[in-house]
Amino acid sequence: MTKVISSLSILLFMCSSLMAQEAHKALRQGDSYYTSGDYAIAEEAYRKAVEKESTLKTQYNLGNTLYQQQRLEEAVSQYEAASQKSGTNLEKANAYYNLGNSLVNSQEFEKAAEAYKQSIMLNPDDEDARRNLYLSKLMEQKQQEQQQEQEQENNEQQDQQDQNQEQSQDQESQEQQDQQESDQEQQQSDESQIGDEEDKAQEQEAQEMTKEDAEKLLQVIENEEKKVQEKLRKVSGSKNKPKKDW
Repeated sequence: MTKVISSLSILLFMCSSLMAQEAHKALRQGDSYYTSGDYAIAEEAYRKAVEKESTLKTQYNLGNTLYQQQRLEEAVSQYEAASQKSGTNLEKANAYYNLGNSLVNSQEFEKAAEAYKQSIMLNPDDEDARRNLYLSKLMEQKQQEQQQEQEQENNEQQDQQDQNQEQSQDQESQEQQDQQESDQEQQQSDESQIGDEEDKAQEQEAQEMTKEDAEKLLQVIENEEKKVQEKLRKVSGSKNKPKKDW
């Protein structure tokens, strides 16, 4: 049983050694392409190296070639992974330093400052890291000021929009009120006109009725006068004629 375990350990060691050799070979190829500026080909080589053996150096170099291709988000991921791998303080400090550079280019200045701080803690003599820390803090402050100005501008625009909307609603309400008043006035005018027409009709009817009554009254008078004349004629016809004066 001990011999089996021992053989298995040897086999695992041999496989690990072989993969490490292949990773080292891919890493050297990647370095060669990186130096000549063939970053896309260097990336392929570094990815093979990471697959064979994920170390601080393989992931750091992969992050470098991604950074050179302006794929900053991917570069950040590789630098973060590299900083967590075992290695010397200088190697880890370099990983944090390049992580800070990637974050600055992504305009994540607060995170960049934290990365530079970690780099300085691991390599206190790195003046570039100190300068970049100072610059990242300045850019963070400027970014905050710009955000505050933008928020203030947005608030002012929103206030103006709210004011315009309120004015529009007030104007619409006033127009509706004016229209209602206009409709009421028109209705009253129509009713008044109808009343005037009815009054005229009644007045005309009254005048016509008065004329008719006058004609009837005149007819009655004429009839009565005829009756009186008729009676007078009858009375005159019945008187004795005067005797002849001889």
